[in-house]
Amino acid sequence: MSYVKKTDNSKHIRKLKFYMILGYALIIIIVAVFISVFSINKTDEVLKSKVSSMTSMLNVQMKLNINSYLKKMETTSTLVFSSEEVYKYDATNPDNDEYEAINTEKIISDKLFELCIMENFVDFGVVYSNNHIVGKVTNGTIKLFGDNLYSDLSAMINRNRTHDGWYTGYKNDYTRIYYVKRVNDNAVLVTSFYTTELESVFEHPGGMDDITVRLTENNNIIIYSSEDGELGKPVPDNIMNKIGNQTSAGLIDDDFLITINECGDNWYVICSVPTGIILDEKNEIQIYILAVSILISLIAIILGTFLSFRIANPVNRIVNNLDTKAHLDLLTGILNKRSFEEFTENTVKQLPETQHHALILLDVDNFKGVNDTLGHAYGDKVLAGIGKILRETFNENDFVGRLGGDEFCVFLSIPLPNQNDHIKLIESKCSQLCQTFHNNYTGDDNNYKISASIGVAVFPEHGASFSKLYECADKALYESKHKGKDTYTIFRYDMKGDNIKL
Repeated sequence: MSYVKKTDNSKHIRKLKFYMILGYALIIIIVAVFISVFSINKTDEVLKSKVSSMTSMLNVQMKLNINSYLKKMETTSTLVFSSEEVYKYDATNPDNDEYEAINTEKIISDKLFELCIMENFVDFGVVYSNNHIVGKVTNGTIKLFGDNLYSDLSAMINRNRTHDGWYTGYKNDYTRIYYVKRVNDNAVLVTSFYTTELESVFEHPGGMDDITVRLTENNNIIIYSSEDGELGKPVPDNIMNKIGNQTSAGLIDDDFLITINECGDNWYVICSVPTGIILDEKNEIQIYILAVSILISLIAIILGTFLSFRIANPVNRIVNNLDTKAHLDLLTGILNKRSFEEFTENTVKQLPETQHHALILLDVDNFKGVNDTLGHAYGDKVLAGIGKILRETFNENDFVGRLGGDEFCVFLSIPLPNQNDHIKLIESKCSQLCQTFHNNYTGDDNNYKISASIGVAVFPEHGASFSKLYECADKALYESKHKGKDTYTIFRYDMKGDNIKL
């Protein structure tokens, strides 16, 4: 009898243990699921925030790119007026001598050809009020405008101060963009290019291929899109309804991440990417985490932690890729102005004043001549080559950036063993740079020489902030220009930096 009782007790104990293990396992699973869901949601928030920030910076960069591109077109067109024949000649004047008119039009035509030879212009010519044309105006344009060529081109001038204007969508043809500038009372200069030329302007970094980039007019008609088949159509309602009347914003919801920025002439750069694509990798791992959490008891917490790292890794890869691209100047592959100033300022704040470092400001001599002589496209290649030179000259502990145009800057980190000989190290780097530029020839026949003027400010002697160091380096740079260029100068407090002609 006692044996039966003992057996019954054993069964109760085993049953109790079973329920205890089951309860413990359920608690472990619930805790693991809770932690996993919490981690996934938190990752959601961080990822959305980071991607939103990076996409906004990309949008701003593209806005700057399109403004720069349009400004380059305007500048090229304005150079036409350096020849007085262009704005003084009137082909509609009945008193024109036929021989002189032919010679004058040849001069104008040669000037136009000289300026447009390096550009992918469709049209680059002067149209007179009698529809007479000098320069390059294609048959397609003449056929499209017909007898209204001059009058309709003149109607595209919408900026009274500068007597010019941008226009697209003529007769619903959005394959070309026109820039028109008044030459005189009876003539306009027309410049046009295919919208496909904007592909290089709106080229976005690798790893962001799912982003759709659109350039629109203020009536929401698409001038350029990275998606096929959208040219000349309105922005999709599912995007436009979220933007509303905003002209500069970044927003994210369950459907889309969208950023919008206004650029010149009431045009807008709109970037959008489906939110689901951003979270794709995370969603796949989420299913894996929840499945493992339900099937495994004790290991669920450990595995959940491990898988949390698995989630974080792809997120970090995406964010790091976006962060790197947003920090870089797309043309030269070095830091852009904003990132260079920010990194340098943060570094300088943390440096002890017992250490010496240097801010090296570099301006390319005669670079305008490269653009004027060889063209802006070749000038871009030269700038890209300068970025390569700077990356090879300085190491990974130095900050190398492009501040704009042909101005570059380096924050030179001096190793501790070299602290006592910091001036020698600075002079050595500057001499090396000058020599490299001194031997740098460009052009198709390597017959065009560029050089560099360099100004240097030393931390902490000349300043303990980026702005102060830049100010001193800029004065030293002016001194180098004043001395005849192709040299370097270390800042001295007796420098003025004013009234120095470049």
